Amino acid sequence: MIAISEERFAADFWGTAPLLTRRSKHERGLDDLFSAEGADEILSMRGLRTPFVRVAKDGVIVDSSRYTGPGGVGAAVGDQVLDERILDLFASGHTIVLQALHRFWPPLMALAGTLSAELGHPVQINAYITPEQSRGFAAHYDVHDVFVLQIAGSKRWIVHDPVHPHPLRDQPWTQHRSAVESRAKTAPRDESVLEAGDVLYLPRGFIHSADALAGVSIHLTVGIHNHTRHDLTRALLELAADDPRLRRALPMGVDVRDPDQLETDLASTVEALAELIREISPADVARVMERRDRGSSRPSPLRPLAQAKALDTLGADTRIRLRPQQRAKLSAGGTDLTLTHSGGTLSFGLDHAEALRAVLHSGTEIGIDEIPGLTNRQRLELVELLMREGILVADTSPSPER
Repeated sequence: MIAISEERFAADFWGTAPLLTRRSKHERGLDDLFSAEGADEILSMRGLRTPFVRVAKDGVIVDSSRYTGPGGVGAAVGDQVLDERILDLFASGHTIVLQALHRFWPPLMALAGTLSAELGHPVQINAYITPEQSRGFAAHYDVHDVFVLQIAGSKRWIVHDPVHPHPLRDQPWTQHRSAVESRAKTAPRDESVLEAGDVLYLPRGFIHSADALAGVSIHLTVGIHNHTRHDLTRALLELAADDPRLRRALPMGVDVRDPDQLETDLASTVEALAELIREISPADVARVMERRDRGSSRPSPLRPLAQAKALDTLGADTRIRLRPQQRAKLSAGGTDLTLTHSGGTLSFGLDHAEALRAVLHSGTEIGIDEIPGLTNRQRLELVELLMREGILVADTSPSPER
């Protein structure tokens, strides 16, 4: 998506400045990711429901009751997208937003998983489909970084510097509406027309608006939900809950609105917190961050029916591997091993250490009979458990003799 080295992007652009990459810099276009035909399929044949779709025009979100309803016999839930109403709205100049495509559109599931692993931050992907000469959203900023991938048509992007740099997730642009609207009236920092195949990187906080030009515009926004230093601060405060000095109640009768009454206790709190923070290790903070991050993204799809069949025929010659994008971590504590994964935790005895390290080695396929340190029965029991938990997947491709 970028035309420069990862090292230069990390040093000069990541979180600090926009970057435009023209299609001519790509080895290939972006047609394999999404298309107008794909959008039509999703809107008409996938039983799409809210909130996986939004509709907007000139910055105003359309109430979902205008384009949803029951889907007929056997599908009477009333929040399903009605394609004829989407047609009417789109023909009237409204923008269609398809949300969370990284959850159900295979090429974008793969892109999101790979990109999240490369960046170290959770990723989501939405699609914006805008009629010719229309604007879906007014000037605003996002609370996450985005890569804008122009799939079809063309769109003029106008970018202004932030009025609230590096906004957090709970600091949306509407909290600074007047400042954003004022900044949007000034000369822009950048103005460029994105054609099919172009990619624009925008760090969070940069104000932007976009207008579709010739033809229907389709672009993807790859949203990067950044981990921040504020997240580390929150982790430190969570760890502070273990200190009894910081759990003590304030004096009886205190008026928390009176700074004079708070002065002494605040000074003691700051002193205790500073002392505690000096004792907290990076490993302590990493444990908190790991727990919070566990549900932020999903591993790659595992095809339940094919894997169930593999479980039925599990044998010594079955080959297994770590499920792609499954962030499994093995840690030792006393006489036990703890395996942390996207779905929770599992405990094992120390005698399973060598075997677990072998099967969890990311990207490496291994035969069950090659798992070290266990008996044949123990190997099969371990693999079955880890497959049922969605940690390992079996190779379900046909053997050469078939």
